[in-house]
Amino acid sequence: MAPWIIQMTLVLLPVFISSSQGKRDKVLYCSGKSACKAVVAELNYSINKVDPKKTINLGSFRLNPDGTMKDKKVPLARSETHLSELLDGVCRSMSDYALHVDPDTQHKQYMRFAPRSKGVPRDFPDFKNFHFDKPDVSEALKFACETVVEELEDDIISLFRQDVEQEQVQEELCSRVSDFCRYSSHTTEEL
Repeated sequence: MAPWIIQMTLVLLPVFISSSQGKRDKVLYCSGKSACKAVVAELNYSINKVDPKKTINLGSFRLNPDGTMKDKKVPLARSETHLSELLDGVCRSMSDYALHVDPDTQHKQYMRFAPRSKGVPRDFPDFKNFHFDKPDVSEALKFACETVVEELEDDIISLFRQDVEQEQVQEELCSRVSDFCRYSSHTTEEL
């Protein structure tokens, strides 16, 4: 009788584990302009705003036996300290995004509708295709952003510390590192 119980447990355990993880909204996590890609775009924008000449000292700030101090200067924009601070506030900008439905294809994706600065207005899509009618939509995107940041914080920081193109960071983080879009065809679209 005992071997039968063990066999049934081994058969049913994976089923319960996979069903308890829940399903994620593909539009929120996997669309061409998903929470993951919005995080990458917002972080990239914030990094590019920092003066490239600004540096930060890294090191122990201890004196060596010979009286010298060993420290290292690194660019502030891509320092771990600065990136951690940016990650703390990146999800606040998700209120500038809304659900956009393409009128021709009916493809749903989250797009930024608010301009970043008071400068020259950029070419934004027509507002009639945005869905502002549900206040919980922006909260859902903010929650998805917080989930992405919480689950992938170390990976985000390590990818952004390298000086690579935004598209490469998006591909690596949103498709390869995370499993948010594991069996999705939406992962190849760009933000």
